[in-house]
Amino acid sequence: MDKSNNIYVAKLGKAVGLKGDLRLFIDSDFPEQFKKGATFLTNRNLELKVLEYNSSRELIKFENYEDVETAKKLTNQELYSTIEQTKENCKLGKNEFFWFDLISCEVFENDLRLGKVKELHRYPLNDYFEIETDIELVTKGYPKIFLIPHIFDKYILNVDIDKKIINVTNSFEILENS
Repeated sequence: MDKSNNIYVAKLGKAVGLKGDLRLFIDSDFPEQFKKGATFLTNRNLELKVLEYNSSRELIKFENYEDVETAKKLTNQELYSTIEQTKENCKLGKNEFFWFDLISCEVFENDLRLGKVKELHRYPLNDYFEIETDIELVTKGYPKIFLIPHIFDKYILNVDIDKKIINVTNSFEILENS
């Protein structure tokens, strides 16, 4: 598995009970990917295969780690999935996109290029695009970076993943006031 291509999806907590169950702290909008038979890579380069996942108790168990002693060795490890696995296992709804597809998209308001998506941030009320402002706007004195709330219709008009373009509205105003 090419590590640069991987997406952080969860962290393993303490072993619970005697049969190898571990607490699972999911950092993903797709808990359904933790199904039996799914494989994940850890930050220590171990490949783990899910034996069972109990979503109500937030417990996970992996093949070959079926007792408390072996399971303890996995505590605090991070789980990663590949982009391919993610696309296969996680189904998107309308106006839903994978973060990795949104990064580096060009952002336009009408025909003005505002910049490109550098990062996404999750805040309690909304997710935000961190925009690296277009160099032409920076030379006119605008900030190098600004945030656009990820709210459809109010700020985000449409997203074209294939063309890597996001059309926005009311966002130049945010840049002006940043």
